[in-house]
Amino acid sequence: MSDQGWLADTRTSYDTVAVSYADQMRDALAGEPYLRGSLALFADMVHAAGGGSVADVGCGSGHVTAHLRKLGVDAFGIDLSPAMVDVARRDHPGLRFEVGSMTDLNLADASVAGLLAWWSLIHVPDDAVARVFGHFRRALRPGGLLLLGFHVGDESRLKTQGYGGHPMKVYVHRRQPGQVTAWLRDAGFTVEAQMLLDLDESVPGAVLFARRQP
Repeated sequence: MSDQGWLADTRTSYDTVAVSYADQMRDALAGEPYLRGSLALFADMVHAAGGGSVADVGCGSGHVTAHLRKLGVDAFGIDLSPAMVDVARRDHPGLRFEVGSMTDLNLADASVAGLLAWWSLIHVPDDAVARVFGHFRRALRPGGLLLLGFHVGDESRLKTQGYGGHPMKVYVHRRQPGQVTAWLRDAGFTVEAQMLLDLDESVPGAVLFARRQP
């Protein structure tokens, strides 16, 4: 499928579910101590490196962006879906949210101290990941931090319904951490840590900490 095809499907799908998604995800972090711990560590590392702005790419309704702001991080959100951005601005007034795509990231070179893609890379097909990681590296300052969260597995499935039963048309790609690590290294990142989550569940998760090489 062309970029225009899967990007358009992803945008339309999340425009459709934006309000329901926000309702379901608003308090999602409250029951996820390991994810909160990962975000707290990421925030601490950004502070230790001198601070600076952090881009939450694929921010959805902005609940993770807002959580990072509570941790003292100068975070802002970018999402492909205009409806998601509208909901994020409604729910988190005063925070910065803008429409954009991780495949053509509209951030200046070396302009952010940190960047996270929190279960947003899952809709990007394999053949577009290298380009996305290239944009991440370009936007990060040398030594800048990257935090990724994603589903673990070896398959892709078409999601046709979600978040309140609304129709969707998005592929969800599950990947092994070793594959994502290899892609990151090829893109000029050093992978520093990995955490696996929910290993006894049908779809485990993974969190990777990486740093842009000089």
